[in-house]
Formats: sequence, C-alpha cells, structure tokens
Amino acid sequence: MTIQNSHETIVLGGGCFWCTEALLSTLVGVLRVTPGYAGGETRDPTYRQVCNGGTGHAEVVEVEYDPEVISLEDLLEVFFATHDPTSLNRQGADVGTQYRSIILYDSYAQKLKVERFVAELAREYDKPIVTEVKELDTFYPAEEYHHRYFERNPNQPYCRAVISPKLDKLRKKNG
Repeated sequence: MTIQNSHETIVLGGGCFWCTEALLSTLVGVLRVTPGYAGGETRDPTYRQVCNGGTGHAEVVEVEYDPEVISLEDLLEVFFATHDPTSLNRQGADVGTQYRSIILYDSYAQKLKVERFVAELAREYDKPIVTEVKELDTFYPAEEYHHRYFERNPNQPYCRAVISPKLDKLRKKNG
C-alpha cells in the first residue's frame, strides 16, 4: 500500500507490540509505527479479545517507511534481530498465537523480497524459521493507550525488563 509518494507500509509481528513499536520507531527512515492486530478472523478485535487467543490475530505493528532512506531488507534485518523467529507462538514469557512471528505484506513485490530475505536468513539458524508470511487482509489499530507505550511508560516493569535491554542492544549495534 503506498501512503504518499515513495512511502510504503508493511505489517510486522514479533511478540509484544510495545517492544516492536519501540525498537522500529528508532530507525532512520521509519516515519510511523502503529501498534495493532492482524492476521486473524475477528472484526474490530479488542486487546482483551486478542490476549485471550481466540481471534486468530497477532499483536503487530504497521510500519510506514521511506524506502529511499531505509530498505525493506534493512527493516527486516532489524525486525529479525530483535525477536526469535524460530520460536513458535512465543517470545520470551509472552506465550500464545497472538505473539507469533508474522510478516504481512501488501504487494507482490514485498512478498518476493520478504520470501527471499527469509530464505537467506534461514541459513544462519540451526532451527527452522517459523515466521508466518502472508498477504495483509486488514490491519486494526490498537486502542490509543498502546500507542507509544514504551515512550510514555519507560519505568513500567515490563518496559524496564524487556524493552530497555533490547533498545540498548540495538543502539550499540547501530552506533
């Protein structure tokens, strides 16, 4: 989906959307990151419904980026480096299909790039990559209190224990 001029979007899920949003928001070329739900069957799901695991949706983020500044491959490199794509329906202590690793593309060109990237990345792992790759049907934005959650709640225990260390690691890697 083209937002304007050269901006593109892709939907990524790598566990809790608070963490994924905080990490991807730091990247130069990323214009907007919106937490939400996708990949399931329930229309207009709520956080409570998704957390109960019965909607089929994953916690995801919709990433709007400028491909002239950051390539989809560079975005995917950071995405895969910040979660375990070999862990089925789990990221750390977060367990359930709502925390699965998932990429939802919206164009054939994105599909080809994602599939090529995952195939090359798979060579670096001893276990198979279980990241689900499929076409985006509908993205449902999360409730407002989830937006910029880490930015607004940096001292919340989950943020301090899980998100802060991942942000520190990303900052050190990217200088």
